[in-house]
Amino acid sequence: MFEQRYLRNQSTISLDEQAVLKASTVAVVGLGGLGGWASEYCARLGIGQLILIDYDRIEASNLNRQLFATESNIGMDKAVAAFERLNKVNSEVIYHFEKQCLNEENAVELLKDADIVIDALDSISSRRILFKACKALNVPCVHGSIGSWFGQVLFVDPKSNIMERLYQNNHEKGIEQNLGNPVFTASCIASIQVAETCKYLLGRESELKNRLLSIDLLNMEFITIDLEEAHG
Repeated sequence: MFEQRYLRNQSTISLDEQAVLKASTVAVVGLGGLGGWASEYCARLGIGQLILIDYDRIEASNLNRQLFATESNIGMDKAVAAFERLNKVNSEVIYHFEKQCLNEENAVELLKDADIVIDALDSISSRRILFKACKALNVPCVHGSIGSWFGQVLFVDPKSNIMERLYQNNHEKGIEQNLGNPVFTASCIASIQVAETCKYLLGRESELKNRLLSIDLLNMEFITIDLEEAHG
């Protein structure tokens, strides 16, 4: 079953590398637009354990973009909806669902077993808590955010202060809450986040380490910004 499940990966990811992914643990913080797609991509990729964190429930406004949102499960906990779908996709994965809001008190405990963290949050204050916990645990984080046609991805080295500088002058809400999001932006950015996660777990160098990939899907413009140089 193992070889058959990942047969179409093998030209890109060897069976030995697939075993490395199976032995890995990834945390996805937020199971909405970004996190829903990211967690399913991780499950299909064969990540052995997933820590999935979200305290929220599915609303009708989620139907336009969130993978776990259906007309029949409005009002359901996102963590419950995630389990129902992901366990059907890959029952070999060990899922740890946390129906909690990430905060200063629980962040380190929730993330302590992760090899890498995917940031799928939608507020600046929550991201600051996440980055602080990752730094304390010396665990890298793949940041992603979206708004309308636009998105960004950044591989965050826990030893750097890139995220603190990036968000030091921002308002509380992320751009996703101001501009709204179509499904293609969410799935596009999530796929890049998971690609970066996969590369890290397999020991491959990231081109986005402390470099911000900015994506404009309306004009199909993709640029990278070296944040270390930008901040001196």
